[in-house]
Amino acid sequence: MPPLDSETRRAISDRIRYYNELGIYDFYRQPVQAISMEPAVADKSVRATPSSMDSMKITSLSDPVAALRQIREDIGDCTRCRLHKQGRKQIVFGVGNPRADLMFIGEAPGADEDQKGEPFVGRAGQLLTNMIKAMGLSREEVYIANIIKCRPPGNRTPERDECETCSPFLMRQIETVAPKAIVALGAVAAKTLLAINAPMSELRGRWYDFRGTKLAVTYHPAFLLRDPRQKKETWKDLQMVMKDLGLIAPEKTPA
Repeated sequence: MPPLDSETRRAISDRIRYYNELGIYDFYRQPVQAISMEPAVADKSVRATPSSMDSMKITSLSDPVAALRQIREDIGDCTRCRLHKQGRKQIVFGVGNPRADLMFIGEAPGADEDQKGEPFVGRAGQLLTNMIKAMGLSREEVYIANIIKCRPPGNRTPERDECETCSPFLMRQIETVAPKAIVALGAVAAKTLLAINAPMSELRGRWYDFRGTKLAVTYHPAFLLRDPRQKKETWKDLQMVMKDLGLIAPEKTPA
């Protein structure tokens, strides 16, 4: 393998440091077609550091479908926190367009999501789907995920350590999808992503920079089911997002 130029080395080093900060250290060589007639050497797991990058091939993230599939495989049948012992049926990974311009991030799966294995499919999910339609999009055009991927018992609020355990996988999802905008649904999602302990009244109505991506905060659909009066405020938040993405709400069909 020819030596890498300084710019490529710097870019690879930055990428490795980013993954190291997420707690990810193990990388794998992809099979490479050998030019010589010598037998191919079996791929081996390697411990990655910036100084070792000349001798390894990093998998490209140009294919987000494959990248998301790899993240899901890395999660496996997760036993990294207590939730796997507290009644969760399955991992609820994420759903939608892997190249979406807009990403919604909620709190945690509920009973319906735990049963189906897909985020936002219960009553709150139906409301979110209607919110997305009101923005002139379909559910299939956006990407939807949660802060944590297992249902907490009794739908309780996720604990801090549970959020921190799941965070590296969510960060990889965000980087892979690379949306133009993120909408954090509810206080747990907002406070976890932004590391800001403030009430929703202070978090809403403005843009935040999240790792180079714009992030807005609005109410969780489950909260709107309990307090429909806040739907108008939520629509204001979504209109701010629509304006930034150049979206136009569809005209209402006359009754």
